[in-house]
Amino acid sequence: VIGVVIGKTDVRGFPDRKNIGSERYTFSFTIRDSPTCFINVNSWGREDYIRSLSESFRVGDCVTIENPLVQSKEAEREEKFNPVTPSCYKLLLSENHSVVKTSSCYEMDTKLLSLLHLPVKDPQDYYSLGDIIANGQSLDGRILNVLAAVMSVS
Repeated sequence: VIGVVIGKTDVRGFPDRKNIGSERYTFSFTIRDSPTCFINVNSWGREDYIRSLSESFRVGDCVTIENPLVQSKEAEREEKFNPVTPSCYKLLLSENHSVVKTSSCYEMDTKLLSLLHLPVKDPQDYYSLGDIIANGQSLDGRILNVLAAVMSVS
């Protein structure tokens, strides 16, 4: 699978249920290879493997993923902690079998770079701030998608 990284979580550690007293580490990221297709990638393993893998690329980098495990996602559980994707699958990276290679998007395909700036939600599924202000009472208690741009950071 080849795509541009459009999102990434921090590395986290959890107690290992199989080996009491030790920890397993995880992080996830989302890759996109077309305007409508993107998928979540999860990785679990030893701390040094997970930290090294996480530090090997950033959001905006192009990656090639070899030999991931393809799993059906559990929509309710998965989407609580990961971005909602159009795929009913997720990719799982294994320390022993999977490989992630990074390269410049310019070397691979400049079309991948343009995918970095596309929203991941349906363009009809957003509220403008004006709509929210005008209809605030009727929207009370609802979860809303808002598309915004950062004008400055200081």
